[in-house]
Amino acid sequence: MTTRIPGGPLSAEERAAERFTDGEWHRLHPATPLLRGGIFFIAVLGFVLSNLRERIVNFFIGAPDLGGDPIDAIYNRGWEGWALLALAVVLSLVLALFYVSWRMHSFRITGDAVEVRSGVLFRTQRKARLDRIQGINVVRPLLARIFGAAKLDISVAGHDANVQLAYLGSALADGLRSDVLRLASGVRAAEAAEAAREAEAESAGLVGPPEGGVAAPAGAAVNSGAAGAVGDLVTRRVNEFLAPELDPNAAPPESVVRIPPLRLMGSLILSGFTVFVAFVVAILIWGAASGAIWLLVVVLPGLLGSASFYVRRFTKSLRYSIAGTPDGVRVGFGLFSTSNETLPPGRIHAVEVLQPLLWRPFGWWQIRIDTAGHSREKGAAGQPNTTMLPVGDKADVARVLELILPAFATEENRRLIEAGMTSRGRDGFVGSPRRAVWIRPLSWRRTGFVLLDDAVLLRRGFVWRSLAIVPLARLQSLELEQGPLDAALSLAGARFHTVSGPVRPRLAAIDAKRSVDLFERVSERAIVAAGADRSHRWGSAPAAEGLHGARPSTDPEGHDR
Repeated sequence: MTTRIPGGPLSAEERAAERFTDGEWHRLHPATPLLRGGIFFIAVLGFVLSNLRERIVNFFIGAPDLGGDPIDAIYNRGWEGWALLALAVVLSLVLALFYVSWRMHSFRITGDAVEVRSGVLFRTQRKARLDRIQGINVVRPLLARIFGAAKLDISVAGHDANVQLAYLGSALADGLRSDVLRLASGVRAAEAAEAAREAEAESAGLVGPPEGGVAAPAGAAVNSGAAGAVGDLVTRRVNEFLAPELDPNAAPPESVVRIPPLRLMGSLILSGFTVFVAFVVAILIWGAASGAIWLLVVVLPGLLGSASFYVRRFTKSLRYSIAGTPDGVRVGFGLFSTSNETLPPGRIHAVEVLQPLLWRPFGWWQIRIDTAGHSREKGAAGQPNTTMLPVGDKADVARVLELILPAFATEENRRLIEAGMTSRGRDGFVGSPRRAVWIRPLSWRRTGFVLLDDAVLLRRGFVWRSLAIVPLARLQSLELEQGPLDAALSLAGARFHTVSGPVRPRLAAIDAKRSVDLFERVSERAIVAAGADRSHRWGSAPAAEGLHGARPSTDPEGHDR
């Protein structure tokens, strides 16, 4: 009897993508040069149409010829042949350059890395090690969706270390994403070992041949003709546009969070950018009232452009979804240009739950994370792709935290998180002493921490509330700092160093003796947690993702905190 390999049965896309992970060099989608230079072609098309507008209008409605058309100038001088020859030469050169660029742009996927080489005159080669992959993002811009193509953006730990496969077939991009994650998780290695054992057992006569292995007759499903092929192509494109952003075969059919459009719109309006726009409008009104007409010329174009800012962010966040998969958390969003990214287990170095002041009356929150690598594409609401939840209520926050820190989903930890989000009292947190009121008059009651078995929770902020969660297995260092005023009050500050990102895990105005004790206990537990972590091979060993049965620690006096 054989054991079941993690990961479950493969989809048709994953099976089709397996031939591209054979360690050989393969080329990208044939439309890659066109898609990479799509903006240039649109600009050229706009230029041609702008110069032919008189002819087009004259052809349809018989408008009078006002002259000045470059096409007329070429025709009047008898340069038609030369113009056509020049056009043919330019098109031939462009097509030849695109073809050579496509031929020279290739990729290969081996058992330990993804490599891309490109360039005609100046060759470049980029390599992404599988054990350093932080996330894989499948991006489908609107123009690429028309051609049935997508970009595969592989985020790797390090500065400017990402590898991008732009472009691939849409189904192939999904299949390769799953296959690369299976390689990185160790599932493919386990499958190969299992297949070798089955072959060895079969050769020894212990296992019979598979049943029902009758091949389908060749040509059983041959397309009836060109019309059928065109119909199939149109049907596939329509299905791709209407398909859910999260593949039901890889993720639960329902996202754990739904963002209502009104809430999304409200979160965009109640933002810092809106405060800036309101300030600009006030200046514009003042200028108009005082006769400073030049302000209209300077400010009004930018003010009109702010409308497109809101529209872009709103449409980019539509169809937001987040769900768990066997290979990590998958986040999808977008209406016209879509994106869905998979974050493998153990890649999140810090989590922050924060609440801007303008969101407090509505009970809205946002979740941000730190990872060692970032996709080049923007995330939901046009924000960095480190934003896991653009806007949500307490229930949404709890569901998202259960996904990104699954072992943290206990009732006791939920109470700690809720206290860290809203409470002004201790509620299990080790807080600042009363003397901290001299340097933190508003936030000293909220400032506090809880040390768990595998993580530390940091609560701060009175006006802008913040709760940071740092898995100790991902902690790089801990720094204690004490200025002259802190020393006079026997206080200290603590900075928890992780990878660069939007989360800043730090505390100020905590008791100096408690900070030293915190330093020692965090140092010990971080070493133990890092040694026990196996999340880089989450498919071949029990992953040490997040917090394993995390329990509140005790303070130096032995009381639960």
